[in-house]
Amino acid sequence: MDDKRLVRVSKYLSKHLRHQPERIGLVLDPHGWADVDTLLAAAARNGFAITRDELAQVVAGNDKRRFTVEDDRIRANQGHTIGVDLDLSPAEPPEVLFHGTVEAYVGAIRVEGLRPMARHAVHLSSDRETAVRVGARRGRPVVLVVRSGEMHRAGHEFRISANGVWLAAHVPPAHISFPG
Repeated sequence: MDDKRLVRVSKYLSKHLRHQPERIGLVLDPHGWADVDTLLAAAARNGFAITRDELAQVVAGNDKRRFTVEDDRIRANQGHTIGVDLDLSPAEPPEVLFHGTVEAYVGAIRVEGLRPMARHAVHLSSDRETAVRVGARRGRPVVLVVRSGEMHRAGHEFRISANGVWLAAHVPPAHISFPG
């Protein structure tokens, strides 16, 4: 499968496993899982046929490991805007985590901290390079350093998704180091 097709399939899966399953008549269980055959049939009915091989390539080859397949079921690992319980246990984070954004949002973040916005949690990465890539999706990236160890000791809870993304309900500005 060519790279463009991989990207299209990945975006299609993200849209329907994280945000709008109902748009293709898909019903996720409370933990975000869908039966693979049901997903493939729904996609085909809605004009976007995906083969099992393409699905396997997207799951295995996605650099962000966005999806998990288990027991012939699939789900997105995080980033949902719909109500799902990923059943992630609290975890102790490293001393620092990173968040990529753009300059336009820094002023609001200085006042309100990092909020999940339409998602269920704030997404944080364990390395600066990932935060740069995330911020660059919307323009010139600004990387914020989150003092997650300090936050955790202050009673804030962290979870880690299956693909290594750290999740927090909110990051208060007092725990963020801003550049310059």
